[in-house]
Amino acid sequence: MAEFFGGIISGSLALLSDAVHNLSDVGAIVLSFLAHLISQRNRNKNKTFGYQRAETLAAFTNGVILIVISLVLFVEAIQRFWEPEHIKGGIMLIVSIIGLLANFISMFAMHHDAKKNLNVRSTFVHMMSDALSSVAVVIGAIFIYFWNVTWLDPVLTILVSLFVLHEAYEITMKAANVLMESNPDIDLEKVNQIALSFPEVKNIHHVHVWRYSDDYIMLDAHLNVDKDLTAGQFEDLCQKIGKKLKDELGVNHINLQAECERGRNDQMIVERGHEN
Repeated sequence: MAEFFGGIISGSLALLSDAVHNLSDVGAIVLSFLAHLISQRNRNKNKTFGYQRAETLAAFTNGVILIVISLVLFVEAIQRFWEPEHIKGGIMLIVSIIGLLANFISMFAMHHDAKKNLNVRSTFVHMMSDALSSVAVVIGAIFIYFWNVTWLDPVLTILVSLFVLHEAYEITMKAANVLMESNPDIDLEKVNQIALSFPEVKNIHHVHVWRYSDDYIMLDAHLNVDKDLTAGQFEDLCQKIGKKLKDELGVNHINLQAECERGRNDQMIVERGHEN
């Protein structure tokens, strides 16, 4: 609220942009916290995988919001070059210092868990962007107050917007890849080598590998084995393959289906419409 009123009174777009970032932080924190609470719920007949992807949805939403805010501020800053406004540097400087202190405290509070959780990271990036924005605003306020360099206001806004846009894009794409069940950089050729390293396996096909959440990578595949292999022997084989996949590739949920002749000559990835 201080930055909103300070930005309006001083006429500083950079200060207003910092206020908008802070406002988005409030929504980001609330959304992330609610998503974290939801993710802790147990599996049930409606959500057999559980609710862990609630945090991924929150990260995706926060990323999209950041992208929109960054683009809006970028356009507003460009317009300021053609329609400059008088800026009261003294008010801008005082309020920007207050915002800087608050943003750094918030950013460091979230730093510890930002590397472990995509949802927390999206919130951390919100706060980091605000801290950087506040640094830029303080620098701009000093130059405007002492030397009346008003063109720094839109320039700093553009620079912060571009940085936030880059960070928001990475978070959004990472969350989108999880939601689209993309391959989380698992080497399929290595999967093939591990499976075929067991003499009982003749071929592996219909492979699907995806990241369900930050710490949950899943793999589903069909294995061609000898028809005289018993159920007990196949179960033992699956446990061995699963342990190797987990130890070497980090895959921690594996489902393997036994087949004899069907799909014996199929590739690992089967085109849509050709699946059995």
